[in-house]
Amino acid sequence: MKTERIILGIDPGTTIMGYGVIIQKGNQMHMLVMGVLKLNKYANQALKLRKIFERTSELIKEYNPDELAIEAPFYGKNVQSMLKLGRAQGVAMAAALNCEIPIFEYSPKKIKQSVTGNGSASKEQVAAMLNTLLNFETKPDYLDATDGLAAAVCHFFQSKLPATQSSVTGWKAFLSQNPERVLK
Repeated sequence: MKTERIILGIDPGTTIMGYGVIIQKGNQMHMLVMGVLKLNKYANQALKLRKIFERTSELIKEYNPDELAIEAPFYGKNVQSMLKLGRAQGVAMAAALNCEIPIFEYSPKKIKQSVTGNGSASKEQVAAMLNTLLNFETKPDYLDATDGLAAAVCHFFQSKLPATQSSVTGWKAFLSQNPERVLK
């Protein structure tokens, strides 16, 4: 039985994408890295999506994660924002699918609840709890980094429970689990 796994967590965004990587050894977790990909310097939406795909692919190549935990898009300010978030999430997922890494999706509320015990916690409360759990030395410049890390930590906690999330391990599995998404 495998006693070690690496989880990549992503908070998708088209202005800033946050990410965090943790390693689980037995029942313990340790942070390997957290950071952000700044996308505001790119005016073209397609170029932003390409950069998300490339950075996610680089993280996968560098840290060789066993699983990807990603925050689900949510309806916030307007439909256009949700559409952009969905695209950002999609290209990050495509990078993982391309490497046959299982994907686990969590709502923002589920991530906050899993990390802090409160589904309505602020980004600052999530960051503070992550610091308590993982004891990182420097505070990140952007809370998007801790949001990405929170997705990974949420998956660490949730995967100790019976699996309720669907996982996808490649394009073939995705298509077989989602036949309604195939265009005829």
